[in-house]
Amino acid sequence: MIKVFKTNVNHPTDSDYLLEKVLMEKYPGFKINFDLEDCDNILRMEGSDFSTNDVVVLLDSCGFLCEELE
Repeated sequence: MIKVFKTNVNHPTDSDYLLEKVLMEKYPGFKINFDLEDCDNILRMEGSDFSTNDVVVLLDSCGFLCEELE
């Protein structure tokens, strides 16, 4: 499953922290990356079944906005 999210993460330090300390700990083995050069600061996640809402809530708990793109 692949999901793409629009975020307000706009600094490489923030994306590195979220990848290493938050997302990869909760979703080990997933392919996860940010595209901060995209106007929507894209978060892309590829992995086995996961809840879109859980990802949104997880980033929100870290102080970032996140919404799934259709």
